[in-house]
Amino acid sequence: MIRTALLTALLTLLIAPAATAQQWAEKMFKTNSHDFGTVARGAKAEFAFELTNLYEETIHIASVRSSCGCTSPTITKDTLKTWEKGSILATYNTRSFLGKRSATITVTIDKPYYAEVHLEVSGFIRGDVVFHPGAVELGEVEQGDSVERKIAVLYAGRDDWQILDVRSSNPNYEVELTEQQRQRGQVRYEMLVRVKPGMEPGYIQDELTVVTDDARNPIIPLPIEGRIISPLTVSPASLYLGVVEPGQTVTKQIVARGKQPFRVTDVSCPDKSFRFEASGEAMPLHLVTVHFTAPQTPGEVSQTIEIATDMGGGAKATCQVTATVQAATAQ
Repeated sequence: MIRTALLTALLTLLIAPAATAQQWAEKMFKTNSHDFGTVARGAKAEFAFELTNLYEETIHIASVRSSCGCTSPTITKDTLKTWEKGSILATYNTRSFLGKRSATITVTIDKPYYAEVHLEVSGFIRGDVVFHPGAVELGEVEQGDSVERKIAVLYAGRDDWQILDVRSSNPNYEVELTEQQRQRGQVRYEMLVRVKPGMEPGYIQDELTVVTDDARNPIIPLPIEGRIISPLTVSPASLYLGVVEPGQTVTKQIVARGKQPFRVTDVSCPDKSFRFEASGEAMPLHLVTVHFTAPQTPGEVSQTIEIATDMGGGAKATCQVTATVQAATAQ
């Protein structure tokens, strides 16, 4: 979006109502409201209000404030250039507050022009159910490994209260539920959450759904967070082959490293312009040779090379490769 788009919006400030005057800033946010639903006391509850700078001018977020102590806002990145992304992280205070709670987060932007954006947060914090800890924190897990975490679920109220099920749309989670105590309205469960070895590398931001026999609020979410890291690393992660002419062949190398000796079982790319060479021996370090023969059509080339290995869990790694094919030089 060009500079005149923002200038036009700012000129509108002189003739439009106050609500309209904030629209240029509000357009940067993906959403301006979030309902946490029903959450247990002590549960980790966070939501990132994402925004993208749609304008040519650099945006600066001066401050954020909340109308209620039940929600704490944080700026993840205060300066955004054109098309850069950031977020306002809203953390629901489930340890100090109970019942239905809502808050308005005011985001103040001071550059290139002043504006305020209001974000709405709401939810219901149960006082009768407590998760300890408040989330399934996996930390960093190497791909191919299985990891377990224990969560205590505490309830105070009915003698016959029960957890009926723990659900997830992700088949890589297993949950074992054990009832440990039931007396005088106090119920305690131990939840063993296991992550199977088949998870792909990347960040985990997921949740389990705890289903109870409560007639009014049967569903309680339990967050799962962590990161699956590959035992295999590739350098460089991004490979530029340069500017080439149609039919020209370029050869480069990629280094694949592991913590222990491994075999490269396959190197693949959907573009037939690429050809690869790799040793079949078991070594902790492999040099993968990449041959690229430029196609006849000029333009930009961007492909993903995947390196498969015989490591536990079938660890794989990828390298993003790019090139520019220009028209052949006239003789």
